[in-house]
Amino acid sequence: MSEKKNFILRIDSNTYKLLEKWAADEFRSVNGQIEYILHQSLSAAGRKNNIKGDEIVSPKNKSR
Repeated sequence: MSEKKNFILRIDSNTYKLLEKWAADEFRSVNGQIEYILHQSLSAAGRKNNIKGDEIVSPKNKSR
């Protein structure tokens, strides 16, 4: 598994409350829920498998 990066995310309190409820409904932490949503979105956009080593490959340039 790749190294995890830490960063600060600022969101409004209503959005956080919605994420907190959603996460609880799915037995996840808010952080875990955000990770899940990001992974799902990256997969749906066709960008999940565009990382080769440390290099991010543009979807247009997959042949690199």
